[in-house]
Amino acid sequence: MEPAPATIGKYQVVREIGRGATATVYEARHPKLSRSVAIKLVRFDGGSRDGSKLNRRLLKLLRAEETVARRLDHPNIISIYEVVTEPDQAYVVMEYFPGATLEKFCGFERRLPVPRVIGIMFKCCMALDYIYRQGIVHRDIKPANILVNDNDDVRITDFGLALDVDKQIEVDSTFIMGVGSPAYMSPEQVKGYPLDHKTDLYSLGVVTFHLLTGRLPFRAVNPAQLVYKIINTDPPSVAQLNPDASEQMNAVIRKAMEKDLYSRYKNGAEFAKDLSAARYEIVEDKSARLDAVRFSTLREQTFFSEFDDVELWEILRISIWRTARARVKLLGEGDVRQRFGVLLEGRIELSIGARRIMELGPGAVFGETAWLDRARGRQAFSVVSLAPLVYLEINPAALALASDEIQKIFTREVAAAVASRLGALAAAHAEHCPPAAESHLDATGGHTPGGFGLHLAKG
Repeated sequence: MEPAPATIGKYQVVREIGRGATATVYEARHPKLSRSVAIKLVRFDGGSRDGSKLNRRLLKLLRAEETVARRLDHPNIISIYEVVTEPDQAYVVMEYFPGATLEKFCGFERRLPVPRVIGIMFKCCMALDYIYRQGIVHRDIKPANILVNDNDDVRITDFGLALDVDKQIEVDSTFIMGVGSPAYMSPEQVKGYPLDHKTDLYSLGVVTFHLLTGRLPFRAVNPAQLVYKIINTDPPSVAQLNPDASEQMNAVIRKAMEKDLYSRYKNGAEFAKDLSAARYEIVEDKSARLDAVRFSTLREQTFFSEFDDVELWEILRISIWRTARARVKLLGEGDVRQRFGVLLEGRIELSIGARRIMELGPGAVFGETAWLDRARGRQAFSVVSLAPLVYLEINPAALALASDEIQKIFTREVAAAVASRLGALAAAHAEHCPPAAESHLDATGGHTPGGFGLHLAKG
């Protein structure tokens, strides 16, 4: 990997922020305006016939992006300031947006809460509605081309494949059969049919599906099978793959992904309106309000202090909220049940052989010994409720599907809790033990008369 250049044109390079097959993106500073910009740098391949052909293709895409960008001015579309072409390279200077692409949230272990997904997609819908009214079709809507920051502010990027619908297709230099990303293509796009704005709405429906479920609607072992499924198969139910997604939300995605153009949303505004209705249903739903209360409860617990908000929402999704009456045996000594709990309200007793070991209160972890004991997988203690309880039950099988960050924090926090408990048990046990050797040592590290020590022979 070649090092970042010190400058690109008149701009001072700060750092590399992204790299693709044909371009590298840098954060840079304007020397006079003292503002950050993002620069997409394309270096041309010299010499070969194939290289020259690729160079012409890349230049065409960059010029198309510049032409389209000049017609667009929307808060959810990345702004392009200039495109510069030089003999050995070309670069696009655009708005610097400190966010990540939606690819970050497409994995099952990184799914965003449903209301956040709806809010982000709503902004994308309105941006697509705007660009269509300017006579533009993006043609490559996918998670990699949508940026989002921590405040869920959104920017749609990369208009290199955009289609100007006001021109005749035959003379439109940006119209190329088969452009786009196959998994997000509409049926008409994979068939090579003429396109309008509804292809972008279909692709956005696929993105919404991916964000909510952690998987693509159509998966295949080869391109031919994928094309067949896109053309002939209905997507699975979002509500079945994500219990937090309602049937109304499933209906919205189904309409966005309709294979029949006449049944699909007419425009982005109509798509956005139905998203709003689905979000209203979720926000007003009793279970959503309950989740918000539970989220606040977890946020107050010391055990969860190292988890950020998205991770805490994920923990709520992979765990079970439990309650128990007083004097209920939750776990038995020697049980092989590996699920463990984090106590939120009430008190519990740990015992071995019908002998009380210790009492624990809110914030404590219990039942973790079977999970940690990889060899035997058995509970070391019996656990009984001393008062009515509220606790979060963690299933290790579900935890194994969570993000690496969540697994690492969980392991660290459980280990810290076990270490603290070991210290407390050792302190209690020490009261019934004989004096330690340490008590016989003098200040110089020797031993006092009448004590004992280890004597090494000199020789």
